[in-house]
Amino acid sequence: MRSTVYDGTAVSEEKQMGWGKGFRVFSMLRSRRKMLALSLIIIILFSTAIYFLASFVARPSVIGILKVEGALLTGDQAALYSQAIMEAMLNDSIRGIVLKVDSPGGYADLVEQVYLDLLELKARKPLVASITMALSGGYYISVASDYIYAHPSATVGNIGVIGIGPPILVPSETVLESGVHKATGFSRLLFSFNMSRVLENFVKAVELGRGSRLRLPPNVLRRGSIYMGSEALEAGLVDELGSVESALKRVAQAAGVTKYSVVDLVESVKSRFKAWTSLEEQAPWANLTVDKLKELHPPPSIYYLYLPTNASLYSSSAAAQNFGEWAGVDGESLVLVDMSHGNMVTYWDLEVLARELMLRNATISLATSWSMLESKLGSAEGVLIAAPTLPYSEEQVERLRSFVESGKTLVIMYDPAEEYVKIPDLTWPVNSLSMGFGIFFNSGYLYDENQFFGMYRNIYVEGFSNHTLTLNISRIVLFTSTGICSTGKDVAWTSNTTFSSVSEKAKTYGVISVVELKGTVIAIGDITFMQEPYCYVEDNHRLVQNLALMLTGGGK
Repeated sequence: MRSTVYDGTAVSEEKQMGWGKGFRVFSMLRSRRKMLALSLIIIILFSTAIYFLASFVARPSVIGILKVEGALLTGDQAALYSQAIMEAMLNDSIRGIVLKVDSPGGYADLVEQVYLDLLELKARKPLVASITMALSGGYYISVASDYIYAHPSATVGNIGVIGIGPPILVPSETVLESGVHKATGFSRLLFSFNMSRVLENFVKAVELGRGSRLRLPPNVLRRGSIYMGSEALEAGLVDELGSVESALKRVAQAAGVTKYSVVDLVESVKSRFKAWTSLEEQAPWANLTVDKLKELHPPPSIYYLYLPTNASLYSSSAAAQNFGEWAGVDGESLVLVDMSHGNMVTYWDLEVLARELMLRNATISLATSWSMLESKLGSAEGVLIAAPTLPYSEEQVERLRSFVESGKTLVIMYDPAEEYVKIPDLTWPVNSLSMGFGIFFNSGYLYDENQFFGMYRNIYVEGFSNHTLTLNISRIVLFTSTGICSTGKDVAWTSNTTFSSVSEKAKTYGVISVVELKGTVIAIGDITFMQEPYCYVEDNHRLVQNLALMLTGGGK
């Protein structure tokens, strides 16, 4: 019998053979255990996958409703909407979203924030809008959607901007600012251009969102018109007339779900975050005023917002100031400014003209009563009457006519801006005087959508006749002007692309007219052009200088 030495120990061949068989059996059993464990792992993984797949299939699909209601004016409101949008993006059970809009818009930056968030949401999930009111910023938000439904009588559109311009800085020696616009933010003169840039953002968003479905040209979009739902459909501002249910069905179809539940995303966020459960109800939209807007966002500020007609764009009308009498070096001539008829002009309005009058050695006197004015007419060279809000009697008109017939100059100025009129009288007080000289100031204001200075109401005037008043003038800008009808002659008129806000007809409109008697009556349809900095646009300052010349008896 053979033996083998293993570590110095003799082992028989039979034993060696027995150990070999045992090793083979052990190896085989170990392999089987591995296979069994591997099979068990595969079964567990497969079962888990089936479980999760079944759970996913069985999980109820949700369509979220994002309600944008009321004016969007505070950061808290925008943050609430943004949080709701974020949760809709991250929650896999929410398969699509209906954007329900009932809003007149709001502060421009906040509207843009919600709009951009909605674009991110639309890139991930179907987004369909349902409109009851989507005006200005409300419509801006809506165009982020893939598809827009509107009620037949919904109000849609009002694409445009409202801006509250920067204030005038009254400087301090103790509170110092590092630059001319550090405190005011913008140039008063150029603020309308800033607004136009913001408007272009709005128009581009509409064109991007609506694409080839839009059937309105850009110049019509910029008018800010409001369309009823059926009109908006024809204009391509919405896709279909329908209710929220219609929007829900479309979103579900786009998401590929047939059974779903509906959740209010905004209320869901409010219920889980205490910070928003106490969010104060905002003031009724119809009661908004510019004073309220100024409290929320100090000027300069820009809004994509529709304000109803009873919500004044101005917190209060300008109050006339009694700034007495002042004179040039010699006081060679007297110019009277009538303040006896509730005239809505201030020192600020007349300062540049007053300076030009004094440079011509004129004494300028404000007549705060009719008797005061009448007593000085005999020694005056000119009378300026601007923005009256009380009508003139026949006797007063006749007295002023006698003044002109004596070879003197009468300037009558009207401005359709709210700062210079009394509602509802508007043009009646000034026309009660001017009609006695064959001059009529039209209602409404003029605008030009083709060429303008900053905004559509700031019109260029390039048509002039040969007259002392228009000497060396080739172009002026009027800031919210009215048109004038006259039995005399127009010495300045608009282009034929100018519209009247009342007649809505495009034609040339007279804006400065002259009636020649023995003296001269000058009618001007704007006041703002005389103020700084507006008087330095184009040839406006030259017009002020020529006006001062005529009021002091020059140019005859």
